[in-house]
Amino acid sequence: MSAAPGAEAEVLQAAGALVAAFGADDVDRYLACFREDATFLFHGTDRLLPSREEYRREWAAWVRDDDFHVLGCRTSGTRVQVLGDTAVLTHEVQTTVSTRAGREELRERETIVFQREAPGRWLAVHEHLSPAPAPAG
Repeated sequence: MSAAPGAEAEVLQAAGALVAAFGADDVDRYLACFREDATFLFHGTDRLLPSREEYRREWAAWVRDDDFHVLGCRTSGTRVQVLGDTAVLTHEVQTTVSTRAGREELRERETIVFQREAPGRWLAVHEHLSPAPAPAG
């Protein structure tokens, strides 16, 4: 099945909005980029987060317990595979965060699965984040 014209650009636009909201530490705008029943699998959590609301509670705990804040985020190496009404986006993520422990630069790899909700509207249904391997040399 081939991708509909413009579908890749639409997914890239949806991903750009998601990353921009995350990088701005705007949790409401960020989570609005996901379906309510989206799932989240992060290397820093001990379990699958089975919904957007569960992720919101986890984020609130990070803020409460560690004074967690996202200071910025940028991506590179983005690849999109459109498969009908589903799309898989992979990229490398460089995020700057602050916690009570101080400022930290994170290098990770991420997969986000999107589903077309309506013409031109894509929402994320799954996010998987893992540490990036250490640079060679």
